[in-house]
Amino acid sequence: MIYDLIVIGGGPAGMAAALSARKEGIKDILILERDKELGGILNQCIHSGFGLGVFKEELTGPEYAQRYIEMTHEENIEYMLNTMVTGVHGIDEGSDTCNVTAVNSEKGLFELKSRAVILSMGCREKSRGALNIPGYRPAGIYSAGTAQRYVNIEGKMPGKKVVILGSGDIGLIMARRMTLEGARVSCVAEIAPYSGGLRRNIVQCLDDYDIPLLFSHTVTKIHGKKRVEGVTISKVDENYAPIPGTEKNYECDALLLSCGLIPENELSRDAGAKMEPSTQGPVVNENLETTARGVFACGNVLHVHDLVDNVTKESITAGHKAASFIKNGLGEWGEAHPVKVPSKEKNTIPEDMDRSCQMICVCCPNGCLLTAKKDEDGNYSVTGNLCPKGEEYAINEMTNPVRNISSIMKVIGGKGPVVSCKTSSEIPKGMIATVAGQIDKTTVNAPVKVGDILIKNVADTGVDIVATNVMESI
Repeated sequence: MIYDLIVIGGGPAGMAAALSARKEGIKDILILERDKELGGILNQCIHSGFGLGVFKEELTGPEYAQRYIEMTHEENIEYMLNTMVTGVHGIDEGSDTCNVTAVNSEKGLFELKSRAVILSMGCREKSRGALNIPGYRPAGIYSAGTAQRYVNIEGKMPGKKVVILGSGDIGLIMARRMTLEGARVSCVAEIAPYSGGLRRNIVQCLDDYDIPLLFSHTVTKIHGKKRVEGVTISKVDENYAPIPGTEKNYECDALLLSCGLIPENELSRDAGAKMEPSTQGPVVNENLETTARGVFACGNVLHVHDLVDNVTKESITAGHKAASFIKNGLGEWGEAHPVKVPSKEKNTIPEDMDRSCQMICVCCPNGCLLTAKKDEDGNYSVTGNLCPKGEEYAINEMTNPVRNISSIMKVIGGKGPVVSCKTSSEIPKGMIATVAGQIDKTTVNAPVKVGDILIKNVADTGVDIVATNVMESI
């Protein structure tokens, strides 16, 4: 059988691309996913903040993934799980199909043909080896994403005394998660003079929990042989070189690395696609087609995105363009289309921010710098907001600050040890520790479905704790 379209990767990019192609009338579509379920990295991203751009509401990662999984099922799009793609070959002169080589436990090594391929493999984290940190190689050093999976999927704690290197969004979010799970996060060190994560994550994940963010600092030594016992952090100059005399030791039993993401492009290179050094993704034309004919790319495999909503929008375009290619044939490849990557410097919170009246809005990724003032009559005025939600947020922050909480709860009788959950609505900021403590002490019996109420009226807040997990193992 020759498929019309093969999509490599069953995360948010792959599913959105496949659904977009189906909407354009493409029938024979196959998604190949190496994990045991669809959803990709979103399955372990249990925090909220997804969906504002696509669904116009705030969702957790599993909830966002579940919507696309359900749409994929509704459209009867075929997919193979636990399947690793080992090779991709574009359309050669004299041929009209792409070749895909894959392997799984049922079929062994096998080959497939399709009229087009979409690459949507996502990205991976930089490892310690890529960061050149001196010291031994003891246990307790994790990428932030690995630690996230241990905590949110497997219910295991990487450590109790934590230092985080790098202020990427995953690192910021894990600072909060580790704190909510009872760990002490000493600091987040960032070698750059600005954060690699969104402003709202700096506020919600560090400021809310009094976790220091050290700009222009990096780890210069790791202590311990069998297990991490501590790290030395030094200030760096404008060339990122450690400044002698600025060393400070931090005791820890876990070091989490959140120092950047790399597009997963081994298959792109294998296909013969030309690569763009600035993005570490493939060169594409205005149709998101790589230089390997018939092979398209979208999502984090093309360049690392800040938001999954932007991944989805780009992937919808890729599916549309791939469908047009399938229906209309080759044509001219055209010119390379430069990919615009947003600057990370905009994520820095101004050093001169007057925290008595200024704040960063966390309602959306814009992270507006708001100024709120109260006049003699008790009326509030807010400036700096790009939407009405900013004004409401600023007034609430000054009168009754509230937050949403996402966490995990132990499960008895299920195949998985934990289920992800969240507050059904916002709770007072001062109740975070109390609510997190009650969640930690509560156990639920399997089976658990998305939306099930796990705790009614948690800590007498009038708010429920509801399940958000989409994993079939619960």
